[in-house]
Amino acid sequence: MTTTGARSGQQRTVLLAYYPDGERVLIIGSAGGSPKHPDWYHNLLAHPEVTVEDGAFTYTATAVVLQGAERDDVFARLVEADSGWGDYQQHTTRTLPVVALTRQPGPPPGGSLAEMLITIHNAFRRELSLVRNEVAASGTLGAQLRINCLTMCQGLHYHHTGESTGLFPALVAQHPELTEVVGVLQKEHDQIAVVLAELERLVEVSGADVLPQVDELIGQLTAHLDREEAELLPYL
Repeated sequence: MTTTGARSGQQRTVLLAYYPDGERVLIIGSAGGSPKHPDWYHNLLAHPEVTVEDGAFTYTATAVVLQGAERDDVFARLVEADSGWGDYQQHTTRTLPVVALTRQPGPPPGGSLAEMLITIHNAFRRELSLVRNEVAASGTLGAQLRINCLTMCQGLHYHHTGESTGLFPALVAQHPELTEVVGVLQKEHDQIAVVLAELERLVEVSGADVLPQVDELIGQLTAHLDREEAELLPYL
């Protein structure tokens, strides 16, 4: 999701887990259970119009923070789907905000799907670089960096799921000559998923040496993103 900075006015792209809910998408401002709301939440309060990229489609959406009974009912449903949200709520005294993103009519913002794909890819590259540099400097993940790492892992999972179920089949249907290429990219998705799962496990272990796993993820993901851009961008 790309928001407009509340103070800077600059575009800020973050990687988030999301849940389809009819004609809208739901996101939660958990920040891993930290005491403060995430920056993106403050941004969309100031500028409710955001850009959403789900791996297959890119569109402009209006963000609405759910209130009262509606928020509580939706949050309960999300906790039922993933108990981790309940754990995050127990770790903080603030009420985790639930935000509904409703798609606006019209063409995708900010240029072509190819341009948006590059933006998302660069966000992953940037986040992984930050994680890698911090771990290399300190030997451990700080609390906030741990949250960022888990958010990045979750965002990458959802991005790849969107590509695998939406973008890839659509491209193959339109361009059968991409069948072999998409097969290779899908295999890389599966391999990266294994690395992600192990990194997520290690991040939860106090004092674990995560640097080798971060380097493994960077190596595999960098090669995958480069291949995907080289092979698919001409068709987007």
